Amino acid sequence: MNWHAIYIKPKCEDSTALQLKNAGIEVLNPKIRIKKYVRGKYIAVIEPLFPGYIFACFDPGRHGHMIKYTRGVKFIVGKQNPLVVPREIIDTIQERMEGDIVTPVPEKLESGDRVLIKEGPFANFYGIFERDVRAENGL
Repeated sequence: MNWHAIYIKPKCEDSTALQLKNAGIEVLNPKIRIKKYVRGKYIAVIEPLFPGYIFACFDPGRHGHMIKYTRGVKFIVGKQNPLVVPREIIDTIQERMEGDIVTPVPEKLESGDRVLIKEGPFANFYGIFERDVRAENGL
């Protein structure tokens, strides 16, 4: 059996994963803990690592029909020919999980490293990393 990605209806990752687990399908529904700015302050929240997707290990010929019609499933990625997610990708995600939560590996930057700014007024500009600074808001 191989791992496949399943496209899920919005906000249905947990309930769909539970239904598939109850049907005997091995499911991977990784989550990540992030800080979000809500109502004037930062709070820790747990969200899906891949919103709208879960992974399941199954034989498409045997379980494809049942999965396709499970409540919350939009479709199996690849539809008629489900695409296989390489085992190495699943293993890498699982190695970084504690329970259902993925712990990101922090970047180890050295003074002088070149960095790309992804967001904000300096988006798509490069800078030179100088040193770590502690954020005042604890991020």
